[in-house]
Amino acid sequence: MPTTLLQSDLPGLELVHRGKVRDVIALPGNRLLMVATDRLSAFDVVLPDPIPGKGEMLTQISNFWFGKTAHIIPNHLTGTPVEEVLPPGADLELYRRRAVVTRRLKPVPVEAIARGYLIGSGWKDYQATGAVCGIALPPGLRQAQQLPEPIFTPSSKAAVGDHDVNVSFEHVVDTVGAELAGKVRDATLALYRFAAAYAAERGIIIADTKFEFGTDEDGTLYVMDEMLTPDSSRFWPAEHYSVGISPPSYDKQYVRDYLEALGWNKTAPGPRIPADVIAGTAAKYAEALERLAGIHID
Repeated sequence: MPTTLLQSDLPGLELVHRGKVRDVIALPGNRLLMVATDRLSAFDVVLPDPIPGKGEMLTQISNFWFGKTAHIIPNHLTGTPVEEVLPPGADLELYRRRAVVTRRLKPVPVEAIARGYLIGSGWKDYQATGAVCGIALPPGLRQAQQLPEPIFTPSSKAAVGDHDVNVSFEHVVDTVGAELAGKVRDATLALYRFAAAYAAERGIIIADTKFEFGTDEDGTLYVMDEMLTPDSSRFWPAEHYSVGISPPSYDKQYVRDYLEALGWNKTAPGPRIPADVIAGTAAKYAEALERLAGIHID
């Protein structure tokens, strides 16, 4: 049965960072223990109610994609079993499927977003300006329409409780330099194209997705954190896709749509989530995991 964890508790280990979903803990040997909790964030606000088992499903989806895309770019996983690094007395069953041991990398300070369809903040930008992140698009596009080519639309990396802000590629160049900016853009689009093609064969459209990258002491670029999960992507069932509407999805858009209907101002504290929305969201995560990776959750 899936476990539920709102916040990690591992005495004797140093907490480096508690993010919207992940707790990051220092380990010897320039490594980290990354724990995916069941916290849920929407519109960059951590909501008060967890989604039971979500962290386990996120970790399994990420690990699946890390393995599938290792030929495109290296990833942060070390392969060290979690049980080798947990402190004495820790509940292995609680952490075994939701934690990974990773390299300790220097994060690239940008949210690397690939968009293949016009939805979300990209759709709003396009309606206002005819462009997304400064990239001009053809006139007359409709909501959820597939773009002529996937585009790289980065955003600022916000602190917990703050909102990400779309930025131009030139802003990324100014922030990290032209060479690294180009590598991040190229890796983002290569990963998206590969994953979108793979998912399409399984009846899932990946409308957009967000990657995070880091570099080691030699400057090698790695993809890290999470990858192509329902928290970082919009997954649409191809059989229900239609241009002109926001399609039903496998991801936390289920929660976003509920929150939008409340008229919430998208600032902390977030509203409580009803039991049926929690159950429905968990079911969507489980369905995505099984359909994409063939992993069944009891």
